[in-house]
Amino acid sequence: MASEPRGDDALAHHHDEDVKSLTTVFPGELPDVTDARLAAEEFLRVLSRPTPPSAPEHWDDILLVVTELAANAVQYAPGPFELRMRRTFDGVHVTMSDSNPRPPAPRPFQPSRGGGGIGWHLVHTLSDQVSVVGRSDGKDIHVFLPW
Repeated sequence: MASEPRGDDALAHHHDEDVKSLTTVFPGELPDVTDARLAAEEFLRVLSRPTPPSAPEHWDDILLVVTELAANAVQYAPGPFELRMRRTFDGVHVTMSDSNPRPPAPRPFQPSRGGGGIGWHLVHTLSDQVSVVGRSDGKDIHVFLPW
């Protein structure tokens, strides 16, 4: 279960027109992947009231990227992860912070082993820009997507 959004960033504390960011921390359990997607969906729902996406697929692309990043955080980085989303001039900036300092690496898609390996490719394909910033206690993955 996600912790409460912090401070200024809590969606509940803003009027619809004022919502520009979200910050939520998750403990890093498997159900948190769904909770991160739901938090992102609520952010987009509130964001779309004053500013709808320029193309319908942008909504789905953002949710898919958040889901992939959250799933990778749960699978490869033990412990809590943090989802931050903010509106930019022409899109949405998603930041996923986790406890593993190792940058993500593409893996080959292996359908014979149940799949896997496609998420990092999807993140790059759907995004305008992706960068990974290492920290001593983990990393921040910054993804810029069109809105």
